[in-house]
Amino acid sequence: MPFIDTKTSVAVSKEQETELKKRLGDAIRIIPGKSESWLMVAIEGGIPMYFRGDDSEPVLFSEVKIFGNASSDVYEKMTKELTGIYQDVLGVTPDHMYIRYFGSADWGWNGGNF
Repeated sequence: MPFIDTKTSVAVSKEQETELKKRLGDAIRIIPGKSESWLMVAIEGGIPMYFRGDDSEPVLFSEVKIFGNASSDVYEKMTKELTGIYQDVLGVTPDHMYIRYFGSADWGWNGGNF
């Protein structure tokens, strides 16, 4: 039950959105037990965002939420992969993005909890 939520100041085209969805679907496998078959992705582009009080450079904030937890080493690998994806597809440099991870044992789906 992973969810990757991406917010960026970059206007995201349908082509970029499709590329992000595909590449995020591949990247989620870095986290043990996770796959695209349960992945939900949200992409919001063109959001007014400021980093260090400045809006002259593209910025991005991503949250990766999973059922359960993963180790810091896994999250480190995931960050390296995600920053590469976002830089390749959207042109946001790694020093202008934050990625936050959340693990939880409480996930609901289909009228109940796992």
